Amino acid sequence: MSVVKHFISESLKKTEIDEFLRNEFERAGYGGVDVAKTPLGTHVVIYAMRPGLIIGRGGETIKELAKALEEKFQLPNPQISVAEIEVPEFNAYVVASRVASALQRGVHFRRAGFWALNQVMNAGALGAEIIISGKLRTERARYEKFRAGYLPKSGEPPLRYLQTAEMHVQLKPGIFGVKVKIMPPNIKFPDKVEILENVPKIEETKPSEEKIEEEAPPEPEKPAETPEEAPKEIPQETSQETPAEEKQEKPEEKSVKPKKTTKVAKPKREKKEKKPKPSRVTEEKP
Repeated sequence: MSVVKHFISESLKKTEIDEFLRNEFERAGYGGVDVAKTPLGTHVVIYAMRPGLIIGRGGETIKELAKALEEKFQLPNPQISVAEIEVPEFNAYVVASRVASALQRGVHFRRAGFWALNQVMNAGALGAEIIISGKLRTERARYEKFRAGYLPKSGEPPLRYLQTAEMHVQLKPGIFGVKVKIMPPNIKFPDKVEILENVPKIEETKPSEEKIEEEAPPEPEKPAETPEEAPKEIPQETSQETPAEEKQEKPEEKSVKPKKTTKVAKPKREKKEKKPKPSRVTEEKP
């Protein structure tokens, strides 16, 4: 089997599992499935508004569901877990099922579409879109679109964050289709940049740098005072001090060496100025 056929067969199997679970757990508020392969088997996560109906008493329904998935869809060792939907308005499956049930009860399609759209936007979603298609008013099929908020359709954000779902309803004029797209809140888009006027990190680093600068100057001041006193005491104490004390004074002598060169340079300049004096005296004698 080629790689393309392998992925196509896996996606078809996932859609079949989705349809099977949707028909089985309509009352539980079915909200989607995630199927992932693991070295121990396959991990199946079912999202629902009422997880208690899926679990059953003592986990009887889950055991029966695991057997059904092994026999019908040939899933090796399925491990099923149920997750509760915290905000059902942000789940596209739940919203689509609400619109479909409203159409079955005879509610006008526009009323059902605006009602579901207002619920999603009042919950805090960034954007939503609901499309109802079929023989709405006449024998000719058409579609009606209900949209609100910010809903991107191209790029990375819709591929990663956008939730989509489709439902089909059988009515007297024919089959109606319901498509729902929802963009949940708290999402950072790459094209939106925030400029911070007051950055807290820079303000916190300033006092730490000032403390380091205040502590740094006293360290070079101590060696600056010692070399001035050291040359006066070194020639007097060298004859009396022990060899152990001489070793301790060696680092001080090294620091004094550059200052001795400056002191020696001064008498040399004075000698050069004294040399021309005897020449003048010799000229005056004859």
